[in-house]
Amino acid sequence: MALTDVAMRAVEPARPAERPDVPAVGAPVVQGAGVEGSGVAGNWAKRVIDILGALTALLVFLPLLITIALAVRLESGGPAIFRQRRTGHRGRVFTIYKFRTMTVAEDGSAVRQATRDDARVTAIGGLLRKLSLDELPQFLNVLKGDMSLVGPRPHALAHDTYYGDVIPGYVARFRAKPGLTGLAQVNGLRGEIQDLRGMSDRVAADNLYIESWSLGLDIAILAKTAVIIFRDPRAY
Repeated sequence: MALTDVAMRAVEPARPAERPDVPAVGAPVVQGAGVEGSGVAGNWAKRVIDILGALTALLVFLPLLITIALAVRLESGGPAIFRQRRTGHRGRVFTIYKFRTMTVAEDGSAVRQATRDDARVTAIGGLLRKLSLDELPQFLNVLKGDMSLVGPRPHALAHDTYYGDVIPGYVARFRAKPGLTGLAQVNGLRGEIQDLRGMSDRVAADNLYIESWSLGLDIAILAKTAVIIFRDPRAY
């Protein structure tokens, strides 16, 4: 049995589903909070792997990055890169980079998550999201130290504020740097959140990753990501 599957066996079932109604909110409650770090956040070997992996990916995918950027600009005009504030390690806010896939660029007190057949998604954006190619610029975030190759996926600030109030243990996920992929994502806990149970399960997986972390677990998550990345039905 894979390391990723062994780890997920410890995630307890969440409470019955409740439909979340994310209101307009102010600054994230976790910003500046005294969230303690963990061994995973400061491990030097993990950081070395992050730097080498991000540099290699940027060099290998450079022609693809340029092609995608040009395609986005030609299709809808405007910037090719979408920037949005997210919450990182110990509640520090950083700017995440993604290829722009929508006709809007929300980064305020109310952020509506993407849904299946979302009218805001452009034609090229839909393809990028399906193949997760819109996430490629985040290798720059990894180089900067804002993110890691593996860790809890970062959410919009408005969502952090809402779920931080209603889900126990939500803030604990900020003990590690956010990642390009994570234990939750390789076990199907990604994409649109349709109820509180969906987010509760994701948070449980994030915290389990932090508490169970090892370089071997990171490698297993990266390997599983490579297998499923282009055929994930929850990517849209």
